[in-house]
Amino acid sequence: MNYLKLIRYQNLLMLAFMQLVFRYGFLKLQNVSLALADWQFGLLVLATCCIAAGGYIINNIFDVETDKINKPEKVIIGKTISETLGYNLYIGFTIVGVAIGFYLSNVIEKPSFASTFIIIAVTLYLYASSLKQSFLIGNIIVALMLFFSVIIIGLFDLYPVTFEGNRPIMGLLFGILLDYAIFAFIINFIREILKDLEDVEGDRNQGMNTLPIVLGTAKTAKVVFGSSFIPLILVVNYINTNLFAFNLFYGTLYGIIFILAPLIYFTIKIWSANNKKEYHHLSTVLKWILFFGILSILVINLNIKYNA
Repeated sequence: MNYLKLIRYQNLLMLAFMQLVFRYGFLKLQNVSLALADWQFGLLVLATCCIAAGGYIINNIFDVETDKINKPEKVIIGKTISETLGYNLYIGFTIVGVAIGFYLSNVIEKPSFASTFIIIAVTLYLYASSLKQSFLIGNIIVALMLFFSVIIIGLFDLYPVTFEGNRPIMGLLFGILLDYAIFAFIINFIREILKDLEDVEGDRNQGMNTLPIVLGTAKTAKVVFGSSFIPLILVVNYINTNLFAFNLFYGTLYGIIFILAPLIYFTIKIWSANNKKEYHHLSTVLKWILFFGILSILVINLNIKYNA
């Protein structure tokens, strides 16, 4: 169980679920050809999860001293798993992820795409070792990782089979993936700032330069409050122009209940939040918003087919 906690298996399951939903709850329901066979797409999911697992492991290694203050009960490296074994696991997961990425890049005859996996792996190492201490840079990097986890589906499944005749529909599908990737980026970015609010004591002790340390927790909470209006406005606009306007009743109802309402709840609660317990609760709320946001693409597509 400690090994599963080390790689944050819940987050990896969420990542795999997200990619599978976009593939089988969206792209497979469209009348287009895809570049990867089902088992090859399974390898893409595995590669993404392996590199993410490696990122979590190296982050845990570098975060031991901080976690001893912020989350002493969750420290694994140095207690139940040695640092040496941790490094070996990190190297193993990363090599497997990059190797699969190299194979898939050659399968789709785009060998240069293998660099995507290398860049992501290197970025995760730099984040854990140094960049996370920089003002907002660490938050942006973590949010971008989720962004690329969505975009990589389009790069490997749509782009290789795009030609002049299907360019409009492929562009539309890629645009929808991009919309969801941007939404995931915004939600994850706000969530990362909330996690900084949770961990401010340990981060300050380690000399980090996070937003709560620079501005203070009260002002940072107000920044999060202001930032929460960005996804709120985007969701309202999306529901109005893409769901309600086309009489997609179930999609509209789903969006209001499972995405818009929790976002409104989050915005209201963050205004008065002022302690670690409340920040953690709101971070969990964002996680559920992200989950239901991802699932919405399946609900919307089924609603379109039902109306048809």
